[in-house]
Amino acid sequence: GGYGTPGGYGAWGGGWGGPPPAAKPGVIPLRPLGVGEILDGAVSTMRTHWRTVLGISLTVALFSATSLVLVQGFVLNDVLGQMRVNSPDANPDDLFRALRDVMIGTGIVSLISGVAVVIATALLTTITSRAVLGRPVSIGEAWRDARPQLPKLFGLLILLGLIVVGVMFAGTLPGILVMLAGGSDAAEAGLLALGILAGIVVSAWLVIRFCLSTPALMLERQSIVKAMSRSAKLVRGSWWRTFGILLLTGLIVRIVQALISIPFTAIGAAVSGDGMDNLLGTGGGHIGWASLIIQGLGALIGTALTLPISAGVTVLLYIDQRIRREALDLELARAAGVQHAGTGAPGPVPGS
Repeated sequence: GGYGTPGGYGAWGGGWGGPPPAAKPGVIPLRPLGVGEILDGAVSTMRTHWRTVLGISLTVALFSATSLVLVQGFVLNDVLGQMRVNSPDANPDDLFRALRDVMIGTGIVSLISGVAVVIATALLTTITSRAVLGRPVSIGEAWRDARPQLPKLFGLLILLGLIVVGVMFAGTLPGILVMLAGGSDAAEAGLLALGILAGIVVSAWLVIRFCLSTPALMLERQSIVKAMSRSAKLVRGSWWRTFGILLLTGLIVRIVQALISIPFTAIGAAVSGDGMDNLLGTGGGHIGWASLIIQGLGALIGTALTLPISAGVTVLLYIDQRIRREALDLELARAAGVQHAGTGAPGPVPGS
């Protein structure tokens, strides 16, 4: 009568509901994570430990927004206004001086923001790792835990920046040499375009390859070189998945920042007559202090809400890769004092 079920049991799978759910002592289940679970874990960390997380991100955002407003108000406003007013009569020396001032002002903002973001990333890495185990942590505890690794973290980010700059320089070098040799304009433009494109591709590949260096350095107490090697090992074979998750996170962060900053920009432009003129493209390049402060407030709120998400996704992506490759979920379950669902290799995760 055909293939029946043996011994009168139900159909295959009819009486078995699948493996027990993975333990979840904190913000994520202890198993390989899907994309949505990584994003949800980052948001849950911010929601669960909002006092600590927002305290750190608000401090960083305050430094960044304040420095941006001050540099814009005292330096860039005057420079850009003079360039626009005097552009028909400007000589190369004036343009060079204005460009120098803009670069100095931008560099000051970038330096202050970079230092603040590095410190915040270190602290948020510690907080997220504790949130996975369901353990609260104060700002003071996070600072004591992260402080010994801060010099290495600065060194790591400087080294990665130099690598990217070196790659871009190597890509544009052939075009620069042809230009210095007096080659044709078409050859110069073609080589420069190809070099810049190649530099961007290689830089993107390297950035994703080493994107997990920060959590490896902070959580494993690795040296700079070993942290980069660990990141390369964890990302190997998962480059496109890692790239897709970080790209999606970046898009979400930019959309949230835009949704927050656009109303503040419009309000600032309406409050300041000069700001409205500049928003419509008819001003003289000067933005009033009221408009700058209101726009800075929007930037502060946007940064404070999105910085924990970016840092949290990177840490959870690192933990996810270690769970997939090194069964870190078993160690995390023991550390959290919970019973793990099983010791075998977990099955695939939908949407992972």
